[in-house]
Amino acid sequence: MVGTPTTGIDDAADQERLASLIIDLQSRGLKVETALEKRPGGAGPSDAGMIWVEGTAVTVPVDADFVTGTPYTLRADDDGGFGIYADGRRLADAAPADRPRYYDLTTDDGIPYWQLALLHLDSLASTVLQTCAYWGNEDQCHFCGIGLSLDSGHTVAVKRPNHLAEVAVAAKELDGAVDVTLTTGSTYGADKGALYISKCGQAVKEASGLPVEVQFEPPDDLAVIDQVADRGIDSVGIHIETFDPKVLARIAPPKYRTGIDRYFETWEYAVERFGEGQVSTYVILGMGEDPDLIIEGCQRAADIGVYPFVVPLRPVPGSLLGDASPPPADYVDRVARSVAPYLVARGLTADKVSAGCARCQACSPVGALEQALKLGESRRLIPVRPV
Repeated sequence: MVGTPTTGIDDAADQERLASLIIDLQSRGLKVETALEKRPGGAGPSDAGMIWVEGTAVTVPVDADFVTGTPYTLRADDDGGFGIYADGRRLADAAPADRPRYYDLTTDDGIPYWQLALLHLDSLASTVLQTCAYWGNEDQCHFCGIGLSLDSGHTVAVKRPNHLAEVAVAAKELDGAVDVTLTTGSTYGADKGALYISKCGQAVKEASGLPVEVQFEPPDDLAVIDQVADRGIDSVGIHIETFDPKVLARIAPPKYRTGIDRYFETWEYAVERFGEGQVSTYVILGMGEDPDLIIEGCQRAADIGVYPFVVPLRPVPGSLLGDASPPPADYVDRVARSVAPYLVARGLTADKVSAGCARCQACSPVGALEQALKLGESRRLIPVRPV
């Protein structure tokens, strides 16, 4: 298995401290004094150092310029383990991810497995169509780096179902992958790419037995969602990115034209097919949004059974937001602490998600906050803070 996660935390106060550390790490980054599996710039969790912190999966910035100012360092201990340090003080156990063993394999026609799908700690992930109808024109989403991955030579333009299935089996058997996340660039077709990605997901699940999430935009005809569900897909991600319409219009024009109400309509339909908690949406913090609108939108989504996956902006070098910085930790903290208690009260928590980003939680602090609330005897451990 990639990396060796340490034993998880079973004390609410300790889990609360871990959640606070994760928030700060994802905002300020981590210096690294040891070998560490990383995800370079491009699509996906860009500039992501992949580690387990006290048994919790975490991705953190490690190469961005602002990381030079972080107080946090990943350092080897004398006993052969690793820890997160700040100002000479050891703050937490850590286990850096190793290079996956399946990366050394290739398909019969010569494609390296790592060009088809990457392992994000314990979750296998791939962008099945590495092109997008919006890339390179006025509709390009500002946070996205899908075309950068392709230009770098780190991937191939189109992943085939049989290749992805082959990689998933290897990732499960050699490296302990526990689920598969498939995303795609949007197509000009009415289904927005949902039918091809679900075909890939079906092949992956049938071959590996792993739970699969597929991610796509709202299709023109909601009956497409029935076809996705009929292929045995476990979870879907239909990502609005922000609930602030002014920010949505600026950073993702096609999503703005789709409309926030259309997203809710699509989510409601999807929840009917996949169940509560098996439909999720990304909610990115740090793009100039009104936090009240974000919290309100997350709660509205949760009320219909949609999991709002709240993440701090991870600027992708070369994207339209490449020169931005992650939002301040205190801002992420305030929003996350307003969302997590609502999800726990609603019974809509990450540990109930079958597959995908919301299951993994490595790029978000909300899952750790949920666990602290669940461990505590009182929600006063994580108060809802006014924004």
